[in-house]
Amino acid sequence: MRPSILVDVPFRFKDFVGNESTVTHLRRAVASGRLPHSILLSGPAGSGKYTLSLMITMALLCERQPREPHAGGDLADFCGECRHCTRIAESFDLPTLVEAAVSAREEMRETDKKDTRVLIQTHPDVLVLPPDPPQLLVKLGQVRSLIHGIYSLPGDSKRRVYLFPSAAFMKEAANSLLKVLEEPPSYAHIILMAEHPGELLPTIRSRCAAVRLGALSSPEIEQLLAARKPEVKPQQRALVARLAQGAAGRALSYDLESYLKARTDAMVLLRSATTDSEHTDLFKTTETYRAGAEGQQKTQAMLSALAGLLEDLLLLRSGVPDRMRNIDLGRELETLADSVTFAWLENAVRGLDNVISGMRRNLLRSISLDAFAENMADGRR
Repeated sequence: MRPSILVDVPFRFKDFVGNESTVTHLRRAVASGRLPHSILLSGPAGSGKYTLSLMITMALLCERQPREPHAGGDLADFCGECRHCTRIAESFDLPTLVEAAVSAREEMRETDKKDTRVLIQTHPDVLVLPPDPPQLLVKLGQVRSLIHGIYSLPGDSKRRVYLFPSAAFMKEAANSLLKVLEEPPSYAHIILMAEHPGELLPTIRSRCAAVRLGALSSPEIEQLLAARKPEVKPQQRALVARLAQGAAGRALSYDLESYLKARTDAMVLLRSATTDSEHTDLFKTTETYRAGAEGQQKTQAMLSALAGLLEDLLLLRSGVPDRMRNIDLGRELETLADSVTFAWLENAVRGLDNVISGMRRNLLRSISLDAFAENMADGRR
């Protein structure tokens, strides 16, 4: 028997910010024994889907089963100290666990490596099935592992729980999951997580109880940052709150310094396309976008920042400046918005899509970016 490891539980229900009614509903369902056996938990990236799923799992398996009195019925909680809670809590740092699993697979013989899928299991009755690298899809072998174990009685607790942090399924894997979702054992719960439920087959969605985490307001995000990251300045908190788009987890882990570097280059490209006929600064900037993995990441970050800036220009042209993200560039973006048309913005978005498509075909990045800026400049002439 695997010895219990003392682990600090990083999150408690009281620490979960926002979506209070949704969390209360799930906790009440656990306490009353009415939690659906198949759940589709949706919400934007960073909204806390995986964190909440693990907390619900701990509430289901906790040895002490604490309850919090609440109007309308008790709410389930977890002690955070028993052997079930501490072992489940080891799964909170999913990226590190997945990286270790992938590294272990790389050490295998080629014949074994091909048939080995990434599965995370820090508790014998809780299985996390993340998207399998490098394609980052849930694969048939992972679903078969679920099917193989789900019809066996729990070995160390009263429940079995299966968590899918992503809705990106291979078609064969998704089809294999249908029967289990329709008739799971009475002791088993399956929680699927998705940013966009439409990514899943309609037949999967129809077999799951739908639960959604909504985006938080900017003031709520700012309050969270003030409490958890007091070293962040108020102006930075306000900017991150907009950039995180209502996702608490994304806000807490947001790398503002890296974003600002990428945005600086994106602004060079925008200015070149709207005001600089010689493109001198543009050529100096795009020359730094070299080949290789590092160059690819740098380009993707810049294009992502540029997409946000174009969206802000569209919002300004549409008369809804209160919804823009890059609030610290308000005046400059207002000036740029006055100099472009809706047709220009549509052409710019189409050109941005072409650059992203060209990256998939390994076109030279600096040339693609130069051509993109030149095309946007031509659109204003």
